[in-house]
Amino acid sequence: MKKQYRSRLMASVHETAEGLHEAGVMDKRTMRKFDELCLTPINPLQPEEIRALRLRERASQAVFARHLNVTTGLVSQWERGEKHPKGASLKLLSLVAKNGLEAIA
Repeated sequence: MKKQYRSRLMASVHETAEGLHEAGVMDKRTMRKFDELCLTPINPLQPEEIRALRLRERASQAVFARHLNVTTGLVSQWERGEKHPKGASLKLLSLVAKNGLEAIA
C-alpha cells in the first residue's frame, strides 16, 4: 500500500529517515515519531459514518465484512458503536471512503 504524506517535503524527510532506520542509524521508536509527523493521519470513523459508507457502496454487512476481512458481527458492532475499527481495518475503511469498495476488492 502506497504511503500518503502530508506534503512533498514530509515525503522527502520521511524517506531520508527510513534510509537511516534501514542503515541502523535510527532506532524504531524514533522512526515511529517520524511516521506520526510525516504520514497523513487516519481519522477515526463514527458508527453512523461506517453505516453510511456501507450503504453508499450498496453492500450488505456480510459483503462489506468480507472485503474488510472481518466478521459480519464486527461490522455490526462498529455500526452500533460497541466497538471501533483500529489499525488495518480503519485504514481499509478510509480507503473505501476515499476510493470506493472496488479499491480494496
